[in-house]
Amino acid sequence: MKKKEHPRTIGEHFDEKYGKPGTVERTAFEERAEAYMIAEMVKDARKQAHMTQKELADKLSTKRSYISRVENASGDIRLSTLRKIVEEGLGGKLRISIDL
Repeated sequence: MKKKEHPRTIGEHFDEKYGKPGTVERTAFEERAEAYMIAEMVKDARKQAHMTQKELADKLSTKRSYISRVENASGDIRLSTLRKIVEEGLGGKLRISIDL
């Protein structure tokens, strides 16, 4: 009986676990991964600003639970909301790039 080989690269692992690039499963995984990265960036920026979730929420006139959901990538975030969190709440500048 032949032993199953383990993926040698991260790309092979993703292909095996989530499907090849362009498949529905892989696209869904990549979208979740991007949402998680944005959530982590917001959390890191808040911590760098020495703010609690409650302080950020109060500054934005929203609830702490909403900031928590954003930081946990619990749903889609609108671009306008992300801009408000970064610029009004944290005093930063939101920059977006497009690679073609």
